[in-house]
Amino acid sequence: MRNSQWRSALAIATVGTCASAHLFAADDVAVTPYRPTVSTPAALSATDWIEVELGLLSSNGGMLRPRNSAPYAIKMAFSDNWGVRIGGEIWARNIGERGRDINGAGDTAVVFKRKFALNERSAFGLEFGVMTPTAPVGLHTGSGAADYGVNAIYSTDFGAVFHTDINYSIARLGFTAAGQSPDQSLWAAALSYTLSERWGLAGELSGTRQGGADSTAQFLSAATYSPYKRVTWDFGMARGMTAATPAWSVFVGCTFLVSRL
Repeated sequence: MRNSQWRSALAIATVGTCASAHLFAADDVAVTPYRPTVSTPAALSATDWIEVELGLLSSNGGMLRPRNSAPYAIKMAFSDNWGVRIGGEIWARNIGERGRDINGAGDTAVVFKRKFALNERSAFGLEFGVMTPTAPVGLHTGSGAADYGVNAIYSTDFGAVFHTDINYSIARLGFTAAGQSPDQSLWAAALSYTLSERWGLAGELSGTRQGGADSTAQFLSAATYSPYKRVTWDFGMARGMTAATPAWSVFVGCTFLVSRL
């Protein structure tokens, strides 16, 4: 199958899965989307429910090659305070010179999460994860070796319509180029606004820092639409703020509940 046919089939499958997701979940349970922002909330998904995120992402410009991908995440909370998720890219493509494109599945991350509720509006969270190099050479989103990291989260509501998620993480990279530090930090701050029962808006600043490497930074804006409690669509774009960040990224995706264990 040619790349254009594969991308079309993947897009149709993603949209079809999201559109039909409401048939497989109960009305009284709501999703807890982590996408499309870089930051994650302190909140966990519904206890004992399998929650899935699917998306399509296209990035271009900057020092990096254009890249198309289909990110995913599978989440489950064991209790009100503990959860796990597995994520990565179902498919990714780095667009090089003619005949030099790299296609395949992406790297895989496994993350364990602990939530510390402060009150009904605020909570801290800690995530402990590992990124494994399951992608082919040239397609890694990690370092190309096993990367380990910890992410600190603070989430809170402001009034009835505003919500913020602030993340700061440190990763220990399994592979680095000569002169680069093995430690990489990531920061992200997102603010969301509830327009109505179904519509919402989000904005976020995020970036990375690593000794011996160029820093990245971007501004992301997105809208969300929830036709049902168990399904949330998202779409938007991100604008790079440094040469090491893709100049533009556009995305669409959804979060939906699958079944209860």
